[in-house]
Amino acid sequence: MHPDMIQEKLAELRRTFASQKTAGYSWRRSQLLALQRFLAERENDLAEAVRMDFGKSPAEMFFTETAFVGGEVRHALRNLRKWMKPDRARIPLHYRFGRARAEACPLGVVLVIGAWNYPVNTCLAPLVSALAAGNCVVLKPSEQAPHTSRLLAEGIANYLDDSAVEVVQGGAEEARALLRERFDCIFYTGSRRVGREIMQTASGTLTPVILELGGKCPCIVEKNTNLRAAARRIVWAKFLNAGQTCIAPDYVLAHRDVADELLPELKKAIGTLYGPDPERSADYARIVSHRHFDRLESLMHAGNIAAGGERDRNDRYIAPTILTDISPDDPVMKEEIFGPLLPVLTYGTINEALSIVSRNPDPLAVYLFTPDKAVTEKVKGSVRSGGLCINDLLFQSAIHGLPFGGTGLSGFGRYHGRAGFDAFSYRRSVFHHSIFPDPSLRYPPYGPAKFGFLRKIVEMFDT
Repeated sequence: MHPDMIQEKLAELRRTFASQKTAGYSWRRSQLLALQRFLAERENDLAEAVRMDFGKSPAEMFFTETAFVGGEVRHALRNLRKWMKPDRARIPLHYRFGRARAEACPLGVVLVIGAWNYPVNTCLAPLVSALAAGNCVVLKPSEQAPHTSRLLAEGIANYLDDSAVEVVQGGAEEARALLRERFDCIFYTGSRRVGREIMQTASGTLTPVILELGGKCPCIVEKNTNLRAAARRIVWAKFLNAGQTCIAPDYVLAHRDVADELLPELKKAIGTLYGPDPERSADYARIVSHRHFDRLESLMHAGNIAAGGERDRNDRYIAPTILTDISPDDPVMKEEIFGPLLPVLTYGTINEALSIVSRNPDPLAVYLFTPDKAVTEKVKGSVRSGGLCINDLLFQSAIHGLPFGGTGLSGFGRYHGRAGFDAFSYRRSVFHHSIFPDPSLRYPPYGPAKFGFLRKIVEMFDT
């Protein structure tokens, strides 16, 4: 889309928002229902588009993308009236008679920039939140998932209110053109590097941003853990979407007392989930581009390959791969992997494990397998992270009632469910005071006696 067309469309969206068309419950509900119809009626088309972009299976597509977004829509529809209802505030005696409340107001015209790894989820889940909050939205899908991007643009045009929602396709040029415009909020899912650029650009217009970034999410496996269950869950979470998941376990820290037993269980789990040749598995995705393939291949030279390692650049295939004999100083431990490589390191005490974790602060998620409550509390108190999941992985982001987001280097701002509604709203304080009575006691002049009396009233009733 040409920059002039972007400006024209934004002007239309601003006129729509100014007309208060999007403010009411009925419009918000109608848009959520329209999005729900799009997901149901075009489910097969969406699955095919994502498969063409990077080989994701229909089952994986359903569980991680369309089903989750559909759940977000249903959750919003069930709770929308409650979320929109003003919160009443208690009025101290000396401010009566009146009514005080906090209203949730839409921000205005917002920009949502999705990511390629979950091209439906990362675009439509924040869209659900933005629509529920009553905003006009510009949606920018990732150009690295072009088939999905085109289908989203078509779906938005045919199902949602095109005077309030617009999809802008394209690459870096279109993204830069959008960021030159003034929005009331920018929501971005992606890398830390691009997140910094967006935040710097947004600061020029004092535009608030919500950044959902990545990081190196550790998975700590303590003693006395059911290793078979832990291995199956780690392998499932790591190699889902060929490891291209921001909350995937980036590396495993295994207690040295169980490391030798955990490794064969991890290998066995790979065979169980993807068969003897994962390249032929219908449930194993591909790397999104040759550029990402080459980056991942360069990280495979550290340590030893304990499982996997097979790759085919033409097919953008890298097998589920386990790396051992890894040092915390190796390149694979210095950046987010975002692919099907799983380094396994060992530690002796939980403090040693936490020391390794601290090298890459503020992960988006921390995973811990342990039956020991003291260890759980130790990890919880020692590591700052966006989420924490104990004895499993990923599910902290799948529950609509839980806020999802990072902290520090992994981003800021929360969405999903009520948290998303709040992220795309601001709370406006409203106080409606009666004209009468209008006692002269509140007005100057304040003599000593009058001031003393008023002071007692304020100190006694100001709660």
